[in-house]
Parts: sequence; structure tokens; C-alpha cells
Amino acid sequence: MTLPTTLSFARLCFITLLSLSLGACAGRSAFPLVPVADAASSPQVAADHDIFIATTRKKADDPSFVYSGMRGEGLSFARIDVTVPAVHQVGMIEHARNGKPDPARFFTPTQIALYKEQSAFSRDLDASIKRKGDRALVFVHGYNTSFDAAVYRATQIVHDAKYPGTPVLFTWASAGRTLDYVYDSNSATVARDSLEQTLRLLAKSGASRIDIIAHSMGTWLTMEALRQLAITNDGDLDGKLGDVILASPDIDIDVFRSQMKRYGTPKKPFLLLLSRDDNALRISGLIAGNRPRVGGYDDDAALAKLGVTVADLTEVHSADRLNHAKFADNPLLIQMLGDQLRSDGGMRGDQSGNPASRVETFGSALGQTVASAASIVVTTPFEVFNVVLGQ
Repeated sequence: MTLPTTLSFARLCFITLLSLSLGACAGRSAFPLVPVADAASSPQVAADHDIFIATTRKKADDPSFVYSGMRGEGLSFARIDVTVPAVHQVGMIEHARNGKPDPARFFTPTQIALYKEQSAFSRDLDASIKRKGDRALVFVHGYNTSFDAAVYRATQIVHDAKYPGTPVLFTWASAGRTLDYVYDSNSATVARDSLEQTLRLLAKSGASRIDIIAHSMGTWLTMEALRQLAITNDGDLDGKLGDVILASPDIDIDVFRSQMKRYGTPKKPFLLLLSRDDNALRISGLIAGNRPRVGGYDDDAALAKLGVTVADLTEVHSADRLNHAKFADNPLLIQMLGDQLRSDGGMRGDQSGNPASRVETFGSALGQTVASAASIVVTTPFEVFNVVLGQ
């Protein structure tokens, strides 16, 4: 009995040390959100984005942090308007580390609205969706994410992807600390019904298309909510479900197979972004008993048979040494995803019936802006092709 216990303790120590050594790249301390009312009118600001928020977080004791990493009771609703500075670089999140707002240099909130009633939130959300072309994008973040980091990441994705519709951040109660993986996992479980409720709320709005981008542990939460919708025969939200993008999925491969089996073959193949050099998922796999995670799985064809399109990003550069957020921090990728979200073709297939043509054309255009080549291997349920970024 002593040997297994010793081995378990040794593995725990190794995981802890590895997590601490990489944790600084995975997350950061929470910062206050200090509104600057007139920031949007500054010529040094590139854009102002209204981020609608549904959250299972508890309100922060300090109102300047808005929401904490603790779990609240059910869903709460908010809207935060955020400006992006003109000096912004695609793929980056420029934020004030000292908490002092500067719209000319950093992402800056201009207004924070907390809704007491869902009806008021729905009214403003519906008006925004109608004004912006009847489309909504739901972003579900991953593990080790503070509230302000989730808000800024959602803003960066919408801005860099040039998404034309209404952004909706679903933020669950992540503690925002490296060693709270189990707490975060349980928080994601608690949030399943609330994400389902949020998707149903959007389906009842004026949205004709609802896109989803989920990252890391947020992909498990998203798959669970979609699975629950499928059980009620509403897996595609009455035909309104658009692109579902699963980035760096922190899901056990057997769990994902089970989820997809219950969901069924999607009418529009989900887009799964994986990378076999994802160090965050290596740690996750160790914590889970050395079980492979979908985001680093080594059999693209097996995944594609489940009804997903797999994009292998292993060769693509990331700004973070964990290689866990390539979908958002690589300038070429985030712009390519933006093209995917703005169209009905791309990696799912275009009107000519060729699933590769549009993404290859777009990839070639982007490739002219970089010095070295990186290949994305795309495996669809129908064929395999390469997208070359660079010359």
C-alpha cells in the first residue's frame, strides 16, 4: 500500500511544480475595471465594443472588480462597454497592470451596467442583436481566468475577428488561480444549466444565427450544454446554431466521444482546434490520471468521424509558451477565424461544394504578410488538406 501512495504523492508534487513554473503564462491576477466615461470619443481609440455578459460568478466584495471567482446563485447579467486603443496589435490584450486606465494604450471599460432583472437584460440584448444584423457570438472562457481577463479576451476576439454581430460573454466561476483546477472543474459543472439557459435566451431573441467560441475547460462546459439541448431535441437551437469552435479542448477523449454520440452528428461540423505542443493540456492530462485530452489528441481522422472538422495548429506560433491560446493570440489565426465566422463557407465548405477552397484562398492571402511558413492540417469528415500560412 505504501508504494502507490508514494507514487501518487510524487506525481502530485511534480504536477504542482510544473503548474507553478508555467502558471504565470496561463493566467494573471485580477485587476479592477475602472470606467472612463469619455474614452470612446478619443482619437486614440480604435473601437468601442458592448460586451453582454451572463455569469454564474458571485459579485465581488470590492465593486471595482465587479464579479469574483466565487460561485453565485444562478445567473446574473451585465454589460460592459470596452474600448480598444488605436495602438492595439492583433492577437494582443493590452491592459494596465497597475490598474490605472489609459484608453490611448490599454483596453478600457467606459460603462458597466448590472441588470437586476433578466427581462431588462434581454430587452437591451435583443435591441443590440437587431441593430447589428441578427447575429450573436457566445464566448466561453477556460480554466484559470479572472473576470476582467474574460471580459478583455472576449473584446479582443470580437475586435480582431471583426465579428459583425453582438458579443455575449458567458463567464463561469473560475477562481483565476493556477492550483484551483479541481475547483474550476466543479464550477464548470455547476454552470452547465446556466449556459443552456443563456443559449435558449439567445434563441428566443431576434438572433437568426448564434455562433460559439469555447476555450479549454470551457469546451467541456459547452459540449455539456449542447448535449443537454440535444436531449430535448433542440441541439441546433431551432436551426439558429451557427459555427461552434472548440479551441484547445480540455476534455478527456472518451468523454468527448460520449458527448458527441449523445449529441449526434452536427448539421454543421464543429470546428476543433488542437495543438500537440499544448503544455497546459499536458498538465491537465497528468492531473486526470495521464488521460489524453482532445486538444492534444494524435488521431485527427478518428475525431473527424465524430462529425467535427479538425485543424491541427501544432506548427503555428503562439505568443504564450504554454501554446494554449493560439486561436486568439496568433494574428493570422484570429483573422482566419473571423473570416470563418463572417461567412457560411470556409472550413465547412463553400457554395461550390469544395470545403477547402475558401480557407485555402484566405490562408494564401494571409501568408503574404509573414516571413516563415506554418502549415495547418485540416481534417474534415470528407477530406484532408493543408493550409499554408506564410511563404
